[in-house]
Amino acid sequence: MKRFTATMSVLLVVLLAFASAATAQAVRRVPHVGMLANSCAPGPIGNALSDELRKLGWIEGTTIVIECKEAGGGYDRLPALAADLVRSKPDLIVAFAPPAARAVKDATAEIPIVILYVADPVGMGLVQSLARPGGNLTGVATMVPGEFNGKVLGILRELLPQAKRLAAFINPANEIHQLLFPRDAPPSAATLGFELDFIEVREAGEIPAAIATAKAHGAEALYVVGDPILNNPPNRVPDLASQAGIPSIYLFQYNVQAGGLISYGPDMLALARLGAHYVNRILRGAKPADLPIEQPSKYLMTINLKTAKSLGIEVPPSILARADEVIE
Repeated sequence: MKRFTATMSVLLVVLLAFASAATAQAVRRVPHVGMLANSCAPGPIGNALSDELRKLGWIEGTTIVIECKEAGGGYDRLPALAADLVRSKPDLIVAFAPPAARAVKDATAEIPIVILYVADPVGMGLVQSLARPGGNLTGVATMVPGEFNGKVLGILRELLPQAKRLAAFINPANEIHQLLFPRDAPPSAATLGFELDFIEVREAGEIPAAIATAKAHGAEALYVVGDPILNNPPNRVPDLASQAGIPSIYLFQYNVQAGGLISYGPDMLALARLGAHYVNRILRGAKPADLPIEQPSKYLMTINLKTAKSLGIEVPPSILARADEVIE
């Protein structure tokens, strides 16, 4: 009887140990996803990503835990924020925009990374190629280098056939701006008859002065290159540009919905949803090195006729016919 009791006690201990281990495994199976962005506040892009994750079975707080770190426009904070995320040992990190992608890539060579809204990850040296990323990073590119700026400036020329001087806002802290726009935009501008000025904007507080500088230099149009500081909140640059009487073109639809004149760029919400599929595949066992980076398949044009009227601009029928959204 004593032997039986002792045996049962041992079995009970073993079973409890297995149960405890199984419980720990079950807890561990809830993936931890880190995110690094300019802002973690709810918005169209974040909502599209979350909605698509839910469709794929990843429900925040139930089947997935998401930890978001935001820079709030301070790109110098990104390396420390990326290091914090890495120390929390997430299963995967999502990095929004080039500065965040660079910070996360520099912080870890092991944790899988999904990038969103990075125009040229090959040019930045984040991956070996789009088809074969290699390493621990993959995701969605924002544009096709070498073609995009010419198309944007062509739309601006069609909209403003008499304009001669153009100002472009760039953020020197954004590698893509340094890499692509000084190289690609000037030849296209010259071909289309624009005199192009680059105006550097490093932080949001410099935007009013940048608008004033563009006005003082005689800019007849403003090209607002995609960047979290320049595009958020959506109405900041459109409001200032309208007050200065300068027509402006943007990468994002939401800037035009907030009062900008016109936008041309990839379907950003579709890219966010596509990014969710990368997260899903990696969390289910795929390796980033085996997932080719995809480029946009659809570009959208949005025109704000109310803004055009306030600026005294007659929008050509050819642009109206091609627009995906017309705001009246």
